[in-house]
Amino acid sequence: MLQIISLFFVGLIAGFMNVLAGGGSSLTLPALILLGLDGATANGTNRIAIIIQNIFAVSGFQQNKKNEFDNSLKFAFFTLPGAIVGAIFAVNIQDIWFKRILSLVIVFVIISMFLPRPTEQKNKKVKKSLLYLVLFGVGLYGGFIQVGVGFILMATLFHLAKFDLVRVNVYKVFIVLIYTLPALFIFILSGKVNWLWGLILAAGNGLGGWLGAHVTVRKGEKVIRLVLIIALLIMTVKMLNLF
Repeated sequence: MLQIISLFFVGLIAGFMNVLAGGGSSLTLPALILLGLDGATANGTNRIAIIIQNIFAVSGFQQNKKNEFDNSLKFAFFTLPGAIVGAIFAVNIQDIWFKRILSLVIVFVIISMFLPRPTEQKNKKVKKSLLYLVLFGVGLYGGFIQVGVGFILMATLFHLAKFDLVRVNVYKVFIVLIYTLPALFIFILSGKVNWLWGLILAAGNGLGGWLGAHVTVRKGEKVIRLVLIIALLIMTVKMLNLF
C-alpha cells in the first residue's frame, strides 16, 4: 500500500511538471526502477502514464478553450516516424547511453533559455522545413527515452515556431500524446510493460496533467518559466548524482 501511494504521488508531481515544463520522467523512471523493474521495462511502463497524463492535459486545455487540434495534429505527424524508430532502439537501451544523451539534453535546454527569440525570417519555407526536421528528431528521442523531451519540444516550438509558452504547452501535450501511442505499442509487443505499476502511476500523472493545464492557462508564462527552471535544476542535480 505504501508503494502504491508513493507511486501515485510521484506521478502527480511528474504530471504537473511535464505539462508546465518537462522532466517529470526523471522522477518516475527512477521510482519504477526502485520498485524492481529493469530500465527497458520502466521505460515502457512510464509510457502508460504519459498517455493518460496528456489525455487529461488536452482535456484541461479544452475546458479552458485552448485547443488548436489542426496544427497540433500536423506537428505530431512529423514526430511519428521518429518515435517508432526510437522505441525500437529503446527496447535494448544501455544505462550509460541513457545518461550521456540525457546530459546533452540538459545542456541544450539550458542554452536555449538564454537565446533571444528569433526574428521572423524572410524565407518561411526554410524555417518550416527545419521545424519539421527537428520534430522528427523530437519523436526519435521521445520514442527512445522520453526523459526531458518536453524541454526539447518547448525549445523547438518557442524558438523555431515562435509561439508563446502557453501555446507551446497546448501543442506539446497533444504532440506527445500522439507519438507515444505507437511507442507504447512497441514496448507492449516486446513485453516491456508492467501494467499494474503503469496504471497506478498513470492515475497520478493524469491528475497532475489536468492540474498543470489549468495552471498554465491561468498563470501564464511567468509560472511556466519558474517551473521550467526548477525542473531543469532537479534533472541536473540527479545527473550529477548529488542525491
